[in-house]
Amino acid sequence: MIGAMRGRWHPAVSTRVFVAQVALLLVVAVVGSAAFVWAERDRTDDDARERTTAVAVAIATAPSTAEALTSPDPTALLAPETDAVSHATGMDFIVVMAPDRTRYTHANPARIGGRFTGTVDRALRGETFTEEYTGSLGPSIRAVTPVYDEDGVLIGLVSAGVTRARLADQVRRVIPIVAVVVLVGLAVSVGVALLLERRLRRQTLGLTPDALRELYEHHDAVLHAIAEGMIVFDDAAPDGPAAVVNDEARRLLDLPDGPIMRADLPASLRGDDDLVDEVHISGDRVLLANRQAVTGAVQRIGTVLTVRDRTDLQEVLGELDAVRSLANALSAQAHEHANRMHSVVTMIELGRRDDAVDFATQQLTSSQGLVDQLASAADPAVTALVVAKVAEAAAVGVEVTVADGADLVGGPLTAAESLTAVGNLVDNAVDAAGVDGWVEVDAGIVDGQWSLRVLDSGPGMSDEEFERARERGYSTKAGLDRIHGRGQGLALLSRLAQRRGGTLTVHRDPSTVELVLPRDTEEN
Repeated sequence: MIGAMRGRWHPAVSTRVFVAQVALLLVVAVVGSAAFVWAERDRTDDDARERTTAVAVAIATAPSTAEALTSPDPTALLAPETDAVSHATGMDFIVVMAPDRTRYTHANPARIGGRFTGTVDRALRGETFTEEYTGSLGPSIRAVTPVYDEDGVLIGLVSAGVTRARLADQVRRVIPIVAVVVLVGLAVSVGVALLLERRLRRQTLGLTPDALRELYEHHDAVLHAIAEGMIVFDDAAPDGPAAVVNDEARRLLDLPDGPIMRADLPASLRGDDDLVDEVHISGDRVLLANRQAVTGAVQRIGTVLTVRDRTDLQEVLGELDAVRSLANALSAQAHEHANRMHSVVTMIELGRRDDAVDFATQQLTSSQGLVDQLASAADPAVTALVVAKVAEAAAVGVEVTVADGADLVGGPLTAAESLTAVGNLVDNAVDAAGVDGWVEVDAGIVDGQWSLRVLDSGPGMSDEEFERARERGYSTKAGLDRIHGRGQGLALLSRLAQRRGGTLTVHRDPSTVELVLPRDTEEN
């Protein structure tokens, strides 16, 4: 069975369409030619009836015909005249006869004097009529009309006719012309069909109907099965509706059922420029977006947008970044403490014991003061993070302080969320403050809501920069910073604020980023 299937001919869609077109053209050509020939036969018959009637009436009403019929020898007078008229008008016979059917003229002289074999009853009643009749010359179309004398008395009949053989010759003379026209038209039509077949073959890649069906089914199954959201816009309709929208794209972007326009997408995804692994915020999801042009053989034909859900991963990366930052800060602090201990040991070795005690006491008092300040104002992990950040910032020439009365434990954040929020905001502020700058961390209850504020001496962010950072993530640095999540802190905090019904805002003079959350809230 399989061998039989392999041996069968499986033409491409374009070939099937071409064969169907050619078959249709042949049917139309044959049927059209037959219909034309049939119509030409009917037209020839109608023309024959009109001509035979005209000739018969003309001869019957001629005065010479009535005079000849009343003469002693009608044939001698009528035969030459009817022969001349027959040749002039293309009649096969003109028979002038007496009312009793006796022929006075005939195309075959041997039949003169015999009886006319056609129908004459209606003519004898005064009618002129035509009929198809098989007479002595074979099948013919003939007209029969009465002849009257001056007194109106019927004195004879005239019949003029054309044989079917002559009419068939007339139709056959048309057939070659029809055949040439049909063949030329058929050749042109087949040529056009061949061009269409080649174009269709290129467009369908020479695939068979079964292959196209399978390709569509596989394509549809893959679109619905892949974990990425995909939206394809055709350049022929750049504003939509989208040519392809899979289920995952509708879920990730909260798109409605039915056709999707560009305006239905989040504002940050409505462009047509290329995107490569760019973070976007859509509702409560963190998405990784890619967009690129689709180019055909000669020109661009559309754009493909893919989105991946990075929400859980981004949260883990944010927490990991906070832990990494804490580890780096602790490492810097340990290095600083090692330097201080080296200084103390050196002073002791030099015999300057009092100076060593004063130096160690001063450093201990400074660190202990910050720890004592945060002991009741922050979680131990947050306290360790802030102390480490202070040392890390001091190493790059930035002074980090905690405002008097700051309350980092009175908010609704978990310990992990507090690490992420404080770590990201302090890192951003230190980067913005620059050398010889300052950063201040403050938190507490303001107007019944918990507020976390980080101020710095930097220039602050414009509304456009903040919007970009809040929706997509933003960093002035590249490379590993982007890979490890730097630049995504404000995006994560914006999502956190949205999830908990709070707000994230920026201010200038001084540069401030503020996270405001309702007290004692649970995640939505």
